[in-house]
Amino acid sequence: MLRIVVPLVLSLLCGAVAAEPLHGIAMHGEPALPPDYKHFPYVNPDVKKGGKITYGVVGTFDSLNPFIVKSNRTTARGMWDPEYGNLVYESLMQRSRDEPFTLYGLLAETVEWDDARSFIQFNLNPKAKWADGQPVTPEDVMFTFELMRDKGRPPYSERLKVVAKMEKIGEHSVRFTFNEKADRETPLIFGLFPVLPKHVVDPETFDRSSLTPPVGSGPYKVKTVKPGESITYERDPNYWGKDIPAKVGTDNYDQITVQYFLQDTTLFEAFKKGDVDLYPDGNPGHWANAYNFPAATSGAVIKDLFTPKLPSGMLGFVFNTRRPIFTDPKVREGLSLVFDFEWANKNLYSGAYKRTQSFWQNSELSSFGVPANAAELALLGPIKDKIAPTILDGTYKLPVTDGSGRDRNALKQAVELLKQGGYTIQGGKMLDASGHQLAFEIMTQNADQEKLAIAYQRSLQAIGIAASIRTVDDSQYQSRTNSFDYDMIIKSYTSSLSPGTEQLGRWSSAARTQEGKDSFAGANDPDLDTLIDHVLRARSAEDFTAAVRSYDRLLLSSHYVLPLYHMDQQWVARSKRIGHPDTVPLYGYQLPVWWDTSAQ
Repeated sequence: MLRIVVPLVLSLLCGAVAAEPLHGIAMHGEPALPPDYKHFPYVNPDVKKGGKITYGVVGTFDSLNPFIVKSNRTTARGMWDPEYGNLVYESLMQRSRDEPFTLYGLLAETVEWDDARSFIQFNLNPKAKWADGQPVTPEDVMFTFELMRDKGRPPYSERLKVVAKMEKIGEHSVRFTFNEKADRETPLIFGLFPVLPKHVVDPETFDRSSLTPPVGSGPYKVKTVKPGESITYERDPNYWGKDIPAKVGTDNYDQITVQYFLQDTTLFEAFKKGDVDLYPDGNPGHWANAYNFPAATSGAVIKDLFTPKLPSGMLGFVFNTRRPIFTDPKVREGLSLVFDFEWANKNLYSGAYKRTQSFWQNSELSSFGVPANAAELALLGPIKDKIAPTILDGTYKLPVTDGSGRDRNALKQAVELLKQGGYTIQGGKMLDASGHQLAFEIMTQNADQEKLAIAYQRSLQAIGIAASIRTVDDSQYQSRTNSFDYDMIIKSYTSSLSPGTEQLGRWSSAARTQEGKDSFAGANDPDLDTLIDHVLRARSAEDFTAAVRSYDRLLLSSHYVLPLYHMDQQWVARSKRIGHPDTVPLYGYQLPVWWDTSAQ
């Protein structure tokens, strides 16, 4: 009997860790595209490659290395770029922009993992080559992870903290076995990790700024560099991956130039003259009124409007709860009611914006207008008692003012909440029990933010609150936000359809004291930590939706952010010479799949 049982037990154990090679992996559910897919649904697979494009950005750069601390504030766009594409360096897998969080093979032809996601194995494509013709190897992958750990910037420097073992498997594979610090998103995060060539990179000098063109595995090489002014890339005619499904219909130009400008006004002037081919526009007044120049009126410049299916994200005034005046949620809620969105939207933005009511508005992950169901209530447990009843039952909505800038009803509600927080109006000033006026500074970084702050300041003055405004230059702003040295700032929290580990840096208690993290509000709430954990551990799409909605409710009830506004559309002006597919994917327009019509 034992002779039969023991082999059976062994075979079951082996089956538990065995894995089939997969063409793609998804955070929840299965990849939408089958193993024999030919290309992503939002590309034109028949486009002819050729021609050129010039992008324009505001800023500068002093290094071509995007992975080190020294280049964190001055970026060489295009090297490793979420907007223009990863032109020089590549990741192990390629993200589809038409699915919430799904990866398909790139440098790794296939992957393997188990149901618990306790490991992931990347099986490299034997055809993958560096620009100098050398093959991409498992040794390159392991070298890159170790190099980033020792010399890279966050978050790359932190990846190996969740790895129990990193090992080469066979001739073409690398396996990462995770420790208890990993979560279900970790394998996908590893799939998006860049890979650098071990035979070229010198670890001793890696963390120094350099303008020497690097060797990558991507579709382009650096052609010319004008320090701080421009970078020009040229197509690598020997690019190994041009025919793999994840790259069909992408990287369509023979030459890509990124031009740098000191100010946005100068950039727009260059676009008007035809020196720059694209201008993404996020200013409603500018979009409506600035396109009366000859190229636009003649049809040489085209204005495009795209409608993605993305969540709104959260743009708002952020309360730094490390400051004693902002520790009470009632005070933060009261201060939030003072801002007159209707006045600002009409007078500053021509009524172009919608009020943001949720961190994931416009998606099924949002709690706005949706009562908590049984699954949410089960996840929340006693935490539900901290959530406002109206937010819990889906009836909550920020008040609509009369647009005067001093709506009496809104200000009355604000004063009542501030009274619960220990403040009363005496002699025209909002004072605490010790007779100190409620006062704080709003730190802004540009003229647009300053306009918003002035509108808020005016309404605050109406109830005796002293708000000062300080606009600082970029370097000071970065320094002060990295060290959390401010009372209030305006920040945008982007939201995806697959929120995950980035939420730890924004809202976990641990991040509150870690300089350089995105913990701008300084949240310190174990209940938030619990709900983030629910988001990270959710397995099914249903559980994930319930976890994010409950998390959204607690964030809203805590009033860490005074919500501002969002736009449901993306605006881009382009030279008529630049074309794009008709299909708009889930995440909106994708520049790497556009092309030069003169090459067609």
